[in-house]
Amino acid sequence: MPLVVMQSLTSLVSHMFFVFIAFWALQALKTDVWIKKYHIPQARTLYILISIAIGYTVSNFFIDFILSIQNLFFLF
Repeated sequence: MPLVVMQSLTSLVSHMFFVFIAFWALQALKTDVWIKKYHIPQARTLYILISIAIGYTVSNFFIDFILSIQNLFFLF
């Protein structure tokens, strides 16, 4: 497999993994206090968008961290 395909698959899997982890972790928050009555669809949409934002950010951090470690090996 070409390197570009492997990097793309790795980043997709990483992004999805961390989005699911963020979604799972956000379920520990008591958000029913913040939600207005009869605004459940908007709250669910916000919940998903926050999960995507957190998961994507954490995934990018780990991908950049791994790439930085790989680049350190090129120095030696």
